[in-house]
Amino acid sequence: MKQAVQVARPAGPCHIPPMRFFNTTGPVQAEKHYSIPPLSRLDLEDVLTLIRDERYFALLAARQTGKTTALLALRELLNSGTEGGYRCVYANVEAAQAAREDTERSMRAILSELAHWARSTLGDGTLAGMWPGILAEAGPNGALREALSRWSEADPRPLVLLIDEIDALVGDTLLSVLRQLRAGYVQRPRGFPQSIILCGVRDVRDYRIHSSAEKEIISGGSAFNVKAESLRLGDFSEAEVRGLLAHQGALLAPFLEPA
Repeated sequence: MKQAVQVARPAGPCHIPPMRFFNTTGPVQAEKHYSIPPLSRLDLEDVLTLIRDERYFALLAARQTGKTTALLALRELLNSGTEGGYRCVYANVEAAQAAREDTERSMRAILSELAHWARSTLGDGTLAGMWPGILAEAGPNGALREALSRWSEADPRPLVLLIDEIDALVGDTLLSVLRQLRAGYVQRPRGFPQSIILCGVRDVRDYRIHSSAEKEIISGGSAFNVKAESLRLGDFSEAEVRGLLAHQGALLAPFLEPA
């Protein structure tokens, strides 16, 4: 008859260094990557004031400077309830870029993305249940406005949208999105998002949009003249780099002490 073999285990907890690393691809996750508090890189009070004042504004940043990480952290802050009773949804609209100026395909991608993140972030399936019918009814040049209006009216909490990679859209698709957001502006906050942040590499006022439908060049400033301000997230400063390296050192210090 075989006897069970007892395997010796360490008496105390096994201390394994966290396998963090410096991340340059996609949003930073504090539990996986060396990082600094992402909201420390924004003028947070300015951002929160613009949101409280029901403003639409732009956040500009170069590639790989932390804009998406900052947006996701802002989303978590607004949804935490500490800054008021907001519901905040982040969405990256880059998926619509492949449709180019096919506004119906683009709008389908954008509304689907918004619905996905509403369900994923808030557990809210309202938009997912309504947008296909709205697109069929209102068409691509009215569906975004109508969907955001009905979605806003479905919950008394003010809605804040963080739209990333807005400048990935082109031509009539970009023009349609900007005009629909501008058209719904007067309905806020009860019948349209209280605040919208458009995030990208370039400022919306600098867009020169070639409209195939209208056969002319249209400026972003005229298509979206409700923008209150443009904020910029700069490159990492020396102090921020030092803070990032200090975070690495603090995490590794317990494992580098001599025995």
